[in-house]
This record gives sequence, C-alpha cells and structure tokens, in this order.
Amino acid sequence: MAENGDEKLIAVARHIAKTLGRTETMTDDILQIFSTFDGRFSRENLSSENNQRGVGVGVGDGDPRAGYGVLDLTLKTLDRQISQYVSTDQPIWSNLNDSSEFLDAIDELLATIRDWEPISIENKPIASFLDRADDLLQQAMFRLEDEFRLLIEKSSESFDLNRLNRSDSVGDNNNNFSSDSEDEDSFNEDRIPVAQPVSDYDIVIDALPSGVIADLHEIAKRMVLAGFEKECAHVYSSCRRDFLEESISRLGLQRLSIDEVQKMPWSELEDEIERWMKGANVALKILFPSERRICDRIFFGLSAAADLSFMEVCRGSTIQLLNFADAVAIGSRSPERLFKVLDVYETLRDLMPEFEAVFNDQYCVVLRNEAATIWKRLGEAIRGIFMELENLIRRDPAKAAVPGGGLHPITRYVMNYLRAACGSRSTLEQVFEDNGSDYRTTDGMNDRPLSSTSSLSVQITWIMELLESNLEAKSKMYRDAALSTVFLMNNGRYIVQKVKDSELASLLGEDWLRKHLGKVRQCHVNYQRSSWSKVLAVLKLDSSSLTPNTAPRVLKDKVKIFTQYFDEICRSQSTWVVPDEQLRMELRISVAGNLSPAYRNFLGRFQTVPELARNSDKYVRYSVEDIEARVNELFKGNGASAGGRK
Repeated sequence: MAENGDEKLIAVARHIAKTLGRTETMTDDILQIFSTFDGRFSRENLSSENNQRGVGVGVGDGDPRAGYGVLDLTLKTLDRQISQYVSTDQPIWSNLNDSSEFLDAIDELLATIRDWEPISIENKPIASFLDRADDLLQQAMFRLEDEFRLLIEKSSESFDLNRLNRSDSVGDNNNNFSSDSEDEDSFNEDRIPVAQPVSDYDIVIDALPSGVIADLHEIAKRMVLAGFEKECAHVYSSCRRDFLEESISRLGLQRLSIDEVQKMPWSELEDEIERWMKGANVALKILFPSERRICDRIFFGLSAAADLSFMEVCRGSTIQLLNFADAVAIGSRSPERLFKVLDVYETLRDLMPEFEAVFNDQYCVVLRNEAATIWKRLGEAIRGIFMELENLIRRDPAKAAVPGGGLHPITRYVMNYLRAACGSRSTLEQVFEDNGSDYRTTDGMNDRPLSSTSSLSVQITWIMELLESNLEAKSKMYRDAALSTVFLMNNGRYIVQKVKDSELASLLGEDWLRKHLGKVRQCHVNYQRSSWSKVLAVLKLDSSSLTPNTAPRVLKDKVKIFTQYFDEICRSQSTWVVPDEQLRMELRISVAGNLSPAYRNFLGRFQTVPELARNSDKYVRYSVEDIEARVNELFKGNGASAGGRK
C-alpha cells in the first residue's frame, strides 16, 4: 500500500511541475525544488517512474482521486491565468509578453482537454471537469475573437488614404497602401483604405502589415483547433467585407437591384456600364486576389478556414457585380443596346480566368458557376438583339418609301449597324457558335429555316436578305418604273459600298459581292431602258420614210416630240436623288453617252432639209451642248427648272 501511495504522490508532483512550468527548463527547476523537500521527488525517481508507468495519473487500478485532484488543480491554475486576460480592459496584443502568455495558457488548456477527453467518455467526474474546461475555453475564444477583430481594425486605421486620390498612386512599388507622415494632418479618420480605378492590374494590395498577419495567424490556429473555425471566419470576413465593399463603392459602382438597373434610363445605364467594366476589372484582378492572398497567409495550413473566410468576404461584392451584369442580360433587346451588352459580355468573358483562379475552392464554386451562367445569358441577350433587328426590318412599312428614290433610312441604319457590330466580329462569332443548334432563323415569307447551327456569317446573310426583301417591297410603291429602279440602285450601291470596305466583305464572301454588284448594274440598265428608251426611239430615222416631201413634216414632228419627252424627263428627274457622287456621275455619263450622239445625228439630218435649216431656231429648242448641260443637272433633288435655247 505504501509503495502504491508513493507512486501516486510522485505522479501528482510531476504533473504539478508540468502544469506550472512554461518550458521544459522551468519544469526541471520546479522538480529540483521538490527534491529538496523529499528524497522521493528526486529527478532520478521521477524519471524512472515516468519511464516505467508513463503519465497515467488517475488511470489504472489505483485510486482515481489523485488524478481528479491533479486535473482540478490544473484547471484552477489555467482559469486564473486565462481569466486575468479575458477580463482585462486593455488589448492583450498591445503587449508582446501578454499575448504570448495568453496563447501558451490556451495551448495548455487545449492539451489538457485533449489528454483527458478519452477518459471522460466513461468517467462522469472527469466529464464534469472537462465541462469546466470547455466553458473556460469558450471564454478564451470569445476574447481571442475580440483581439482578432481589434488587430484587423487597428491595422486598417493606420494606413494613409490620401495617396489613393493622387494621380501617381498607381503602381507605387506594387503597394497602394503605404503611410506618408507628411499627409497625417489631412487624414480623415472616418475613411477606410480603398482601391482606386487603375489601368495597371499588376498590383498586389498588402492591406495588413506582415507582423499583424503573423499575429492573426497565431490566433486563427488556436480558434480552429478549438473548433471555432466558423466564428473565426465570420469575424475576419465581417472586418474585411467592409473594406472590400467600400473599395467597390469608391470605384463608382452603386449597389443596384436588378429591378433598379432595368428601370434606369438608357443614357444613365450606359455610364453605369462603363463604371462597371472598370470596377469589375479592378475587383477581379486586384481586390479579390489580394483578399485571397491575405486569407491564405492568415489561415496558412488551415485551408478550409481560409476558403470559408474568403468566400464570406467576397460573396457580397461578387454578387453585386454579377447582378448588374445579369440585369443587363435580361433587359431590353433594343438593337441600340447591342454594343454596351457586348462590352459587358466581353468584360465578363475576359474575367472568367480570374473567376476560375480566385474562386477555385469548394465554398466559391457557386460564385464561379454563377459568373459562367450570366456570361452565357449575355450571349443569349446578344442573339436576342439580332432577332429584334430582324423584326425591326420586317416591321418597317413598305409605304415609307423616300421621295426622289434616295437612300432609305432603314438601309443606312442597318448597314451602319452591321458595320459597327462587326468591329466585334470575333466576339459575335463566339456568341453564335457557342449557341450551337439552339438558334434558328426563319424566312418570314417561306417559313424556311436558314440554319440549325447558326454562325455570324449566316446571321448577317439572313439580315441582308431581309433588308433586300424590304427594299424590294418599298420600290413597288413608286409609280414610275424608272424611279423604282433608281431607288433600288441607290440603296443597292450603298449596301455594296458598306460591305466592300468593312468586315462584312469577308463574312458575306466574294460570291455575294459579285452577285450584288451585278444587281446594281442591272438596275442601271433598267433605268436607261425604262427612262430614255422612248426618247432615243424618237431620234431614230427611217430613211425609207424620209422622202423630199415627207422629211420636213416628219423631222418637225420628231424634234417637237423629242423636246416634249426630254423636258418631261428632266422636269421629273430633277427631283430624283442619287446621293452617291460616283454613281450620279456614272448615270449622267451613261445618259449623255447614249443621247448626245443620237441627237447630234438627228440634228445633222435636220439641217440637210433646206426648209428646216433656214428656220432651225424656230423648231430646235436645244443644242447638243444644252442637252448635256440639262443631263448634268439631273439627280440633284433640287427641282431645277427647264432651260435651253428658245
């Protein structure tokens, strides 16, 4: 019995020494003091007993009450040590020794719980002691949580913010958050450090000093080990979230709901899109990666906590950015919105690698997937805008033919629209190819599917067909067949010219260009035929019908009819319009080239009749030069009056 009592006494002494000792050296010193009171506490005996039996205090076949006493004493000691820090009004991390001793006490408490927890399962007294330990641990964690928050907030307040508003704040040694003592007088305590719009994205923001990050890391390790991972992530994210959201706000981005975006006037929305594009790039290329870096350093070796914290910090700002893009995607399909929707689409597309790299953990997968979904939705919006352009062409009324057979507004609008759109050709190709077989375009007249796997070239070709069909219908509203051909020629020439000097040429192809150039030439021929053929017919002379007796009368009648026809044509066609200068010149040359020789031959024959030659001024109103001058006044659309010799 005595031997058994000695063993327990030695074990208790050793545990007390271990509990009180902060280091192995301190423990050895305490054991040395014990040995001066009783030889049984010599280092040799304690070491021997420990090697033979292990720690095992309170465990085994002997009386467990000694173990209870040791545990009780340990908890009381730790309670006293931890409580003095938990109850203090001063920040613990304001003193290096205090913070170190507080963490050591927490480590000892965690070790005690870990050592005794297996025994507590079937030992109610031990379980009650561990309940006390858990309560003490919880108090310690609450204080650690407060210290964690104070460290972040205090460090954030120490940064000088004035440099962020200066033009040279970008790219300053890859650090936008440094402190200049010369600016201290202008520091505004209500502001927090934020990132400003930049063009150089090769920047990393160290918003917390490395020493603070090291302290935060030590706290985070204890909180995660104690099972307070979510609490640690929450306090971290609540502090950093404010920083990030204020940074986004300082970039000019408003926190708008989808409904507010959709109700916004288009001019305001255009400006908001510009700000969104800049803000999204700064967020994904600077702010979010910097937050990821801070999380990974603070929670080094604690990947789950790092991922959870990062997600909670960035979720609100990311959703804000994505909601705006989504509002644009599901908004109006008005054709004029195409170019801004393309801007949003391209911005989000170009940022997808950043989404993949930054949001690459289990907690952020929802954000990453949502970004990809909204990007695809923007592609759907772009395709929808092209469908609305088709509807706009179909709805344009045929009765709206322009006076003078000039260029129709629908032609100008569609061609300039398509030319501008093709400035983003590669993006549009991606949009239509990505859609695969979901996009189908139908011929409104024949209900004929154009393509089941739409590409940009097929889409553009179909829009051109719709435009031509619309113009054909409009041309039929002109009563004058010649004016109808001038209308088609004007619009056809404009279409061909717009195609030739743009990306449309390669999209539509050489065959398309040759075909439509041929159509314009045919219109030219049709104009000559329908407008001037009867005039030229009058000037034709049949020698068999021109006898000395009949020649004077026939020639007088012909010159009179010619003058009448010519005046009518010039009077009506003086109001016609050919806006393309080269086409106008070609038409005049063509008309004069056919008319002048025929009229000159006619006048030559006219002068061979003596009766007519003596009184030619009485019968002949126009000279060849007058005819050419009148022809050169055609197609100006100014309604010029008839002229010439009397």
